[in-house]
Amino acid sequence: MIDQFITILDGLNIVFAIFFSVLINVFINVLGVIPSFFITAGNLFYFGFWGGTLISFIGESIGALVAFFLYRKGLKKQRQKWSTHNKLKLLVDSSGKEAFLLILLLRVIPYVPSALVTLAASVSKISWTSFFIASSVGKIPAVVMEALTVYGLKELMPSIKFLLIILSVGLLVPIIKSIIRYHFKKE
Repeated sequence: MIDQFITILDGLNIVFAIFFSVLINVFINVLGVIPSFFITAGNLFYFGFWGGTLISFIGESIGALVAFFLYRKGLKKQRQKWSTHNKLKLLVDSSGKEAFLLILLLRVIPYVPSALVTLAASVSKISWTSFFIASSVGKIPAVVMEALTVYGLKELMPSIKFLLIILSVGLLVPIIKSIIRYHFKKE
């Protein structure tokens, strides 16, 4: 699948290749069941590590926003039903800063399905701008980790590995502290 994607990109000029990659990523985000791994891999092989990572990030961010709008429009009447689901109740019933932090945290945590976060956020009270910012910032570590997985962590210099670890911890610690503080303040 990666080879076919790269073959398609090879047949396009650079601007159309970028546009096509972002468009495919948006489509995958709206569907919510196909992993974007092969798009990220194709982007890295075709555009290089940093260019491919950036294009994948842009596609993931725009894709999440488009999916958010479509899910919100389609599930407008389903909010009540979703708020009874134990695992999604916290996000569905949240708004403002709490919803922002929850989305940010859920995006940063590996292996939380992106479509599920977008779906739950779409029936919550969060504004689209807050969703977009929280989702995009939270996707940075996820896309970088995916890119590093594809590219091969051992190909990078030890100093870059160390910098990425420090950056990830630096992002996670304040988010987790805020959520814990907020949670215990409510009780």
